Amino acid sequence: MGKGEEGDLKAMIRTLAHRGPNDEGFYFREGLGLGHRRLSIIDLSQAAHQPMWDEKGEVVIIFNGEIYNFKSLRHELEQLGKRFRSNSDTEVILLGFELWGLGIFARLSGMFAIALYDKGTEQLILARDPMGKKPLYWAKFGQVFLFGSELKALLAHSSFKKEIDQRSLAEYLINECVQTPRSIWKNVLKLEPGTVLVYDGHMVQKETFWRPNYILEDIPLPEAMLKLDNLLAEATTKRLVADVPLGVFLSGGIDSSTVAYYASRTSSRKIKTFSIGFNEKSFDESSYARQVANNLKTDHHEQFVSAQDMLEVVPLISEIFDEPVADASVIPTYLLSKFTKKSVTVALGGDGGDELFAGYSTFIADQFQALFPVIQGLGSIALTFLSAGDSYFSLDFKIRKFLDGAEYKGVQRHARWFSSFQPEDLSHILLPKGNPLYYKGFPFGETGETTAGSVQEFYLRRYLMDQVLVKVDRASMRNALEVRAPFLDKQVVEFANALPYRYKVRGLTTKYILKKLMQDKLPAEIVWRKKQGFAVPLSRWLKTDLRALCEELLSRERIVREGIFNIDFIDRLKKDHFESRVNNSKKLWTLMVFQLWRDRWLS
Repeated sequence: MGKGEEGDLKAMIRTLAHRGPNDEGFYFREGLGLGHRRLSIIDLSQAAHQPMWDEKGEVVIIFNGEIYNFKSLRHELEQLGKRFRSNSDTEVILLGFELWGLGIFARLSGMFAIALYDKGTEQLILARDPMGKKPLYWAKFGQVFLFGSELKALLAHSSFKKEIDQRSLAEYLINECVQTPRSIWKNVLKLEPGTVLVYDGHMVQKETFWRPNYILEDIPLPEAMLKLDNLLAEATTKRLVADVPLGVFLSGGIDSSTVAYYASRTSSRKIKTFSIGFNEKSFDESSYARQVANNLKTDHHEQFVSAQDMLEVVPLISEIFDEPVADASVIPTYLLSKFTKKSVTVALGGDGGDELFAGYSTFIADQFQALFPVIQGLGSIALTFLSAGDSYFSLDFKIRKFLDGAEYKGVQRHARWFSSFQPEDLSHILLPKGNPLYYKGFPFGETGETTAGSVQEFYLRRYLMDQVLVKVDRASMRNALEVRAPFLDKQVVEFANALPYRYKVRGLTTKYILKKLMQDKLPAEIVWRKKQGFAVPLSRWLKTDLRALCEELLSRERIVREGIFNIDFIDRLKKDHFESRVNNSKKLWTLMVFQLWRDRWLS
């Protein structure tokens, strides 16, 4: 919106072809340009083409995502006199906006990034779904207002100014991602989840239409389990609606297995499930996925990938992510998405289960708070005898991460456990030293909040939204595959947030209520087994197959020339890792991903 040429708009939309290979549409007039790429899922006909106008030609919409309650909203709108020309969920938003204005967004159940232009008010309206499933970037450069689903679209506009945001770079080094609302670029922002933005050509105004709350409900456990059962069944059923083939990601963990169970129970057709296996045994879960598939009698599809298959994805990371995200599990996620896309266009996944029901080992570590001083002492002694292991979450790695957060409380403790670099590392890794950004509390805050709600907010709004969901969205949409997450249904989230903490963590058992619910629905070995993440043998790779790339990206000549990082600090990280003194794989990978991103997008 503002100044720009039609060529700018077409260049922007070309960068998003992977997100929508089925159709392309434009609306352009002086001062306004809208472009859309479509992945057809609901109503495959041209009647659902975007940009879509209302009957009077006053309001136009472009939309990425799915609205799961669109049929009930459509019925309500028809009862109120609205007439439809398509069977799409897009038109439901459009006609709902005509009737309810900005109130339509709070009524939507789904994942969405929406742009509407109202000719009458000359306002551009952007909205993002409550959990931040679908990405939406925006920026203002002078009189030009830009927005898009990925940063690469904004970069294609001739008005874009490339300038790294220094605070965002510091956040990235700590969190392995840049947190909403910032992006890696200065003056480029992510729209907050559950938020609507209105731009009138001069001013930007924002309004929140949904935010999570953590008001606990005193509910008996059996009643809570029954309610969770109903909510998960309903959330999964809603996400099975599609006019294209559909399947389920199945890792063999309890979250994806739960989704597969409800999908199999409620679908009228045999569910297709998809998994990939690894030759590295400590990282492979394929046998568990196979066990669940056999138990549920799904149409199971399995592919084994080699280390070479995964290593070949590394050069693609800066294309998959146009903003640095140092989550190496994007590699298997991309390969799983590529494999799944051969058979279906939509896949259901288990994202959100760990964050909503306290599934990470960090919640177990929290149980030992009173013993922290003793454990600190024993851990420090143990590290003098342990070499750095390369297996999945090796003992030395777990001890070091535990000690990183042991003396802190609440959010700070959990943030440090999940971090790559720590805030106090920034003055050593970044040049120039002494930058005022690097105070001790950055960027976790200095209050050390300890409520269950504040910790859960960290997992939902920082780790899940800005890292996990970004990884899944980019890896899947790179393959034109849509991934839906039943656990992130608004009603499921609100219910889980209101549960007493004792229903989530009991003794050394995480996700207690979910496991109790599923213990008579899935094999016991699946329900009660130890959590295993979707990881890769990064520590070993950095000493072998990826060592040459690591040395190239973090070479002394290059680092000194670029003047961003302290080469002496990096050399120590590399030396300690290569000689198996300290597992520095997270730190080195974080730096390597930034360098790969810099090569692709800053050159």
